[in-house]
Amino acid sequence: MLSPEPAGPAPLARFFQDFPQRRYIMFGGKGGLGKTTFSAATAYYLARRGHKVLVFSVDPQASLSDIFQQDIYGRGPVEIIPGLFAQEIDADRHIKEYQDQIRRKILEMYGFDRVPEEIEHYIAAASAEPAMEESAIFDQVVDIVVAGQYDYFIYDLVPLGHALYYLSMASVYDEWIERITRLRQEMQQYAEMAARFKGEQLQEDLILQELQDIRQRITTSSRILTDQARTAFFFVIIPEEMVLLDTQKAAQLFSRFQVPISGYIVNRVLPEALAKEQIPDYLQHRLQMQQGYLHKISDLFGGQVLAWIPEFERDVTGLEMIARMAEAMFGGDGGEPADR
Repeated sequence: MLSPEPAGPAPLARFFQDFPQRRYIMFGGKGGLGKTTFSAATAYYLARRGHKVLVFSVDPQASLSDIFQQDIYGRGPVEIIPGLFAQEIDADRHIKEYQDQIRRKILEMYGFDRVPEEIEHYIAAASAEPAMEESAIFDQVVDIVVAGQYDYFIYDLVPLGHALYYLSMASVYDEWIERITRLRQEMQQYAEMAARFKGEQLQEDLILQELQDIRQRITTSSRILTDQARTAFFFVIIPEEMVLLDTQKAAQLFSRFQVPISGYIVNRVLPEALAKEQIPDYLQHRLQMQQGYLHKISDLFGGQVLAWIPEFERDVTGLEMIARMAEAMFGGDGGEPADR
């Protein structure tokens, strides 16, 4: 193994010890590398140490239910073991609730008996947009983060390309809300002037109030994503060339969004001991190829690699395997299987 045996806590465990204020934890990388598994194992590790943890997925194709072997989709935060809550967001239900909320506000603000047909068409058309699902999930995440009911929030992020889109949504939303709010404030000034001429009391601008509320929620969430003091972002990689190339590009792009990259975790490392055994040529070649990429990872990322995770003999699903993964990530204090 290229990584030296650490003295004391494993590097990833030491990171959480040294930076206890980093309460927003994200695992990013290409699809299928182990982000959801690491998210679940980290939540397990922290919960076993007495913290109240929420692991939630921002991926419409979430698989936390599969990993925990429990149907949690659309059920809100579900307690898996004491202190560990998991949540998969039902975007369709959130879109419907959002539509109903828009209708209620239109009726309240404008005193209509019913929502005009042309506005109903607009609401239906907007809800069918491909980005609406991501927007609904983003909005739900804002609700979760703003409520602040947990010690740790662990984001199971979508694959890299979508993750960048997700991270950029906060700034796009903020800019859009800023423009609309500025326009509304200018209109409010004219309305105040007109009301003074007429000797009337100006009614409170409910639309401006709503815009300011939305902006405050989005600003709170977006600041967390890029908060160098409270957020930790870990790249998940495997020893393969394309993954390393994509990760290097992604790291540069993420830096533009000021995402605090805290380290790299290497997954699916084949045991070196295999080389001394009688194994098929295919596996020998895979092992030699992987050793080359492991050296390359050390050269590229050096001390930023916080864990080298071995290839497991079976899928990581269920609490027993999650506990094994936590031990592999965090060292001997990863935690035994929880009693249920």
